[in-house]
Amino acid sequence: MLVSVCIPCYRSAATLPTVVEEVRRAFAAHEGYDYQLVLVNDCSPDDTYEVIRGLCREDKKIVGVDLSRNYGQAAAKMAALAYATGDAVVYMDDDGQHPAEGIFPMLDKLAEGYDIVYAAFPQKRHSIFKRVTSAIYQKVSEWIGNKPKGISVSSFTAWSRMAADAVQRYKSPFPAAGLYLNKITTRVANVPMPHRDRLAGESGYTLGKLVSLAVTALTNFSIVPLRAASFLGVGCAIVGFIAGAVTIIRKLIHPAIAAGFTTSIATQLFIGGVIMMILGILGEYVGRIYMTVSDLPQYNIRRTENVPEGGKEDRT
Repeated sequence: MLVSVCIPCYRSAATLPTVVEEVRRAFAAHEGYDYQLVLVNDCSPDDTYEVIRGLCREDKKIVGVDLSRNYGQAAAKMAALAYATGDAVVYMDDDGQHPAEGIFPMLDKLAEGYDIVYAAFPQKRHSIFKRVTSAIYQKVSEWIGNKPKGISVSSFTAWSRMAADAVQRYKSPFPAAGLYLNKITTRVANVPMPHRDRLAGESGYTLGKLVSLAVTALTNFSIVPLRAASFLGVGCAIVGFIAGAVTIIRKLIHPAIAAGFTTSIATQLFIGGVIMMILGILGEYVGRIYMTVSDLPQYNIRRTENVPEGGKEDRT
C-alpha cells in the first residue's frame, strides 16, 4: 500500500530532516507499506526549501514543492494533494509534535471503512492561548454543523483515496479541506495519540491567523451567520416596537414627561451597531463570492523537485 505523507513546511529548516527520517524509519518497520513524501514550502523566509531540495536528492520518493508566496497552511495542503498519488493521504506537521508511528493506527481505521481519521490528543503540548482558541473553534464548528459531534479535529489526519479525490475538485480560493469533506462523507473517526513537544521554534499561528481561520469556517460552508443576523434583526425590530409602544403610552398617560434624549441616542447607537454588523457579515459573503468568481488561485508554484513532466494536476 502506497501512502502519501504530505507536510506543509514553514520555518522548518531545523526540524524537517528529523521529521522526514522518523517517517522513513516508521515505514521501514511496517511491511506492506510504502511511502511518498510531499514537502511543500510555504515561502518560508529561512532555508527550508534548500533543506527540501537536499532531502529530494537523497530520496526520489520525496517530492518538493515551492510556493511563490506565503499562502497559508490550508493552501499548502491543497498544493501537496495535487502531487499525492498514494492509496491513502496523511497530513502531518513539520515540527515533530506528531509521532510518525501514529500514521499506522490511522491507516488501520481507514481500512475499517472510514474516509477521514483524525488524531485525537488528550493532552496537547500547546500554549494555553492556543488550547483555548482551539477549543472555542471546535465548539463553534460543531455548533454550525461544520464538524461531527464528538469528533476532535487536528492537523494530523488521514484520508481515504475517495476523500482525497473529492477534495481535488475543490477550487475555492479560501480552502478549508476538512470542512469540505464534512459535506462529502460522514465516515469520520478519531484515534487517540500522544502529542509531543516541538523539536524547535514556536507555532506560527498568530491571533490574526486564528481569526481568519474562524471566519473561513463560519462563512465557507455555512449560512448560520446570515440566519443569526436575520434573527438579530427581527429581535431588534421587536424590541424597538415594544420600546416605541411604551414611550407612546407613557406620553399619553403623563403628557408632562419629556422624551428621553439619552434613551433615544442609546437606542439609535445600538440599532446602528447591529445594522453595521449585519452589513459586515453580508459584505464578507459577497467579497468571498466576488473573489471566487474572479478565479483567484488557491496557490501558485514557483518550482518543484522530483516531479516527472506532466506529473501533477494543474490547480493554479
